[in-house]
Amino acid sequence: MGEGLTVSFLITTGATMQCSFGAAPAVLNVLPVNRVLAGAPAATIMDHLPMVNVAPFGVCSCAANPMVAAATAAALGVLTPMPCVPMTMAPWLPGSPTVLIGAMPALQNASKLMCAWGGVISILAPAQFTTLVP
Repeated sequence: MGEGLTVSFLITTGATMQCSFGAAPAVLNVLPVNRVLAGAPAATIMDHLPMVNVAPFGVCSCAANPMVAAATAAALGVLTPMPCVPMTMAPWLPGSPTVLIGAMPALQNASKLMCAWGGVISILAPAQFTTLVP
């Protein structure tokens, strides 16, 4: 491989994710729409839909989350985590610059997803360890 080229794992359904404000990991769900690589549905940067692709991370402790803010105010300022409801409105970034799946960049384990409430969602563990993407 060329110098400076970073190689990452291709992300497929079943990868484990973690939110910086979530209490528990969650599993990425990729719908099987004619894009199976490495034996499982392969993810793209567009697999970011809340409750479809991105499951809740237990409870959320981000004070910017309106439910957490309301519960914290009701508890007289004591941070009170509330159930996580991901608000992932924008795609994962960055995607693979060279691998396209259905005209969209493939998701790689270095990709991040931003939650509207302030959390940063990362891939903890890919579901497969055989297919690499540059």
